[in-house]
Amino acid sequence: MSSSQTSPTQTYHAILEALNHLINVVAKLRSPDGGCPWDLAQTPQTLIPYVIEEAYEVVHAIKSEDQEAIVEELGDLLLQVVLQAQIAQDYGYFSLQEVAEGITKKLIRRHPHVFSDVTVKNSEEVRQNWDKIKAEEKGENPEIAQLLSRKLDRYHRTLPPLMASSKISVKAAKAGFEWENVNGVWEKFSEELTEFKEALESDNKTHQQSELGDLLFTIINIARWYDLDVSQALSGTNERFIQRLSKMEKFADQPLTDYSLDELEKLWQKAKKQLNQ
Repeated sequence: MSSSQTSPTQTYHAILEALNHLINVVAKLRSPDGGCPWDLAQTPQTLIPYVIEEAYEVVHAIKSEDQEAIVEELGDLLLQVVLQAQIAQDYGYFSLQEVAEGITKKLIRRHPHVFSDVTVKNSEEVRQNWDKIKAEEKGENPEIAQLLSRKLDRYHRTLPPLMASSKISVKAAKAGFEWENVNGVWEKFSEELTEFKEALESDNKTHQQSELGDLLFTIINIARWYDLDVSQALSGTNERFIQRLSKMEKFADQPLTDYSLDELEKLWQKAKKQLNQ
């Protein structure tokens, strides 16, 4: 039966059946009686890299607009949710039921304009209500929760560093932490580059890391001034590097490690030229 002929009730039951099957499969993998040794060895902490990796793969699939890939990657991400919940249940912490009930209650609570009698004019009011309700849930004073430092700290705690820095840069600029013109940003870049070079001459790794961070944050500010997406830019560079490396491997008649630096440079330029054509 095609999806166009399937009733809402049939679709609902099919979804529940599929989810229940997944839950049972994961439970079997984690079972001490005949389960998978790898799955049994996992903890919430050991699975952290996989959660991050699968989330990024979902993003990549969505950007590619490959529907089959999106289905597959969403499934991999869903597995991480179910597996984390199963491990927590094994430890006696919580269950997948509590996870589902928790997010459902949160959605209803934070959308009073849909599930209650609150009226909103636009999406900005929705966001304001969301922030207010969120602060109340955490027992925070709404005024304190709206402090710039609190907002920036949330980015720092919840986002990958590059994305967090971009968000922090934008929010800080809107609050007045901004140069008068782009020349000031370039001056700051020169200053930070000098300080980073000086730090590298010392044996203080902590100081070196600090100055590297300052330099990277200044580059992110430069990108903002020119309306450039740093994550997209770096992702593009990674992709081009891999493409050129793949071409080099096709041109090579021996492992790349057997070539000299000059020979590798010639292969690199050849690969770059072909890809640019």
